[in-house]
Amino acid sequence: MKYVLVTGGVVSGLGKGVTASSVGVVLKACGLRVTCIKIDPYLNTDAGTMSPFEHGEVFVLDDGGEVDLDLGNYERFLDIKLTRDNNITTGKIYQSVIDKERKGDYLGKTVQVVPHITDAIQDWIERVAMIPVDGKEGPADVCVIELGGTIGDIESMPFIEALGQFSDRAGYGNFCLIHVSLVPVLNAVGEQKTKPTQHSVRGLRGLGLSPNILACRSTTALDDNVKNKLSQFCHVPVENVITLYDVSNIWHIPLLLRDQKAHEAILKVLNLQGVTKQPSLEEWSSRAEVCDKLHDPVRIAMVGKYTGLSDSYLSVLKALLHASVARSKKLIVDWVPACDLEDSQEKENPDAYKAAWKLLKGADGVLVPGGFGDRGVEGKVRAAKYARQNKIPFLGICLGMQTAVIEYARSVLGLQDANSTEFDPNTKHPCVVFMPEGSKTQMGATMRLGSRRTYFQFPECKSSKLYGSKTFVDERHRHRYEVNPHMVARLENAGLSFTGKDETGRRMEIVELPNHPYYIGVQFHPEYKSRPGKPSALFLGLIAAACGELDGVLQGTSNRTIVPKGLRNSPLKEKYHNGTAGKTVNILSENIYSYCNSVHI
Repeated sequence: MKYVLVTGGVVSGLGKGVTASSVGVVLKACGLRVTCIKIDPYLNTDAGTMSPFEHGEVFVLDDGGEVDLDLGNYERFLDIKLTRDNNITTGKIYQSVIDKERKGDYLGKTVQVVPHITDAIQDWIERVAMIPVDGKEGPADVCVIELGGTIGDIESMPFIEALGQFSDRAGYGNFCLIHVSLVPVLNAVGEQKTKPTQHSVRGLRGLGLSPNILACRSTTALDDNVKNKLSQFCHVPVENVITLYDVSNIWHIPLLLRDQKAHEAILKVLNLQGVTKQPSLEEWSSRAEVCDKLHDPVRIAMVGKYTGLSDSYLSVLKALLHASVARSKKLIVDWVPACDLEDSQEKENPDAYKAAWKLLKGADGVLVPGGFGDRGVEGKVRAAKYARQNKIPFLGICLGMQTAVIEYARSVLGLQDANSTEFDPNTKHPCVVFMPEGSKTQMGATMRLGSRRTYFQFPECKSSKLYGSKTFVDERHRHRYEVNPHMVARLENAGLSFTGKDETGRRMEIVELPNHPYYIGVQFHPEYKSRPGKPSALFLGLIAAACGELDGVLQGTSNRTIVPKGLRNSPLKEKYHNGTAGKTVNILSENIYSYCNSVHI
């Protein structure tokens, strides 16, 4: 087994996850089988109980693992299926060591960070690296390991020590270290500064690890003299100093690595020269080029609770992007804080209220994603009502589906106090109830998690057609509450159609409104399995409906349009940031603009 370790220095948020994913793409394009491991130094056992504002979205795997969002990047880029053990945390490591100590496995020894914690880390890496994740038998050829955080963080020290020992355990020619660092440009002098990277590498070397390759983040390509300086002061061959400058979309990153021959540097360190082929990335090149040249916009209103941090909905954003590129549309996401749509906001903050409703009413489609807690729920209910009454394409995911059912019960059945017991335990008309197998005392890993099967009830429904007229589909779940099975008959008699159910027939998975152009709610999370070039069926349906192209997609006669060369993107229209009037989105270039605290296409 060969190992590639990706670390980060200077500041967080440099894109280690995308870098690690892109390294995997290039190595896979060379004919190698690749797996990935993410190390998160926090004490949580997993990401399941963490607020999206703290750490971005919680990504869910087939086996029910609630993991860091970077594992979503790995799965999307490499088209693989990882396991919960591919995400290592300090909490998992310490828990495993403590469990062994309680069993007496250490035979009276004093349990210490070295060697017991460091050995546990190395054993975990070796074990998980052997698990096949690409659907083939046998282990992968290369395991890409990303160490979260920044070199020098106190919580990552045991992992640094363990990885230093692991480089010796793996042996010469089996371990390659890529250090991602920042090369800033000070506006006052306009010069690329190497000192932060020099200090970062010095700190890394002081901890027992020496980088083989430098991946330098910067606004523009590094000057030759800057590369030479970094090479000299960081003890790295100049050809191993790679520039990862800002690009219009992240699908260019594997191409940057290939064009700078990063794969040759990695293969040389791993002693794999002569056993691989030249990387074939034509599909990536085509996809990145097409994405840059899209100009026909489609506007989707994202009505969410965590719109202050776009990483809270990273997989949803990527699924929308995959679908819009497949339909040759330029995606524009209008962020609508759900709480700003509520009646109370009209009096407390009328500007935000007006801005939020302006965004909602100007959208071609409405997406209400998942969430927990009662904040903003009434705003989501109002968004579902607006989309239903005005025939606007609508997709509700998890809580989004539940709010659509609540809205229908209130507006159509006349049950004004209809609600979820999550928000009103004493409601007389509980449309959404706590699942009987759930736990109200233990929060972590007690939800209905992972891949579950949904059976279509009607072959002619839109969701079944979008999935290729299959009889069932497997999608990933993450929820504690479900539609009340005792309310289903009344809702269906009033015109709502539950087109997807679980194997028992009592758990509602998909709801549709037959007399609506596109009104679908799903209890599962289809965004987790969306891939570049293979968009999620329901997101594809939303984008197609928003563009007036749904009939062609349902009939299977509409083909993807490739944008001719030379087309330029039209300027982006003014948008409001988080539904707040007067604060517009920051336009970075004609191809890219910022969402809240992060940058996305």
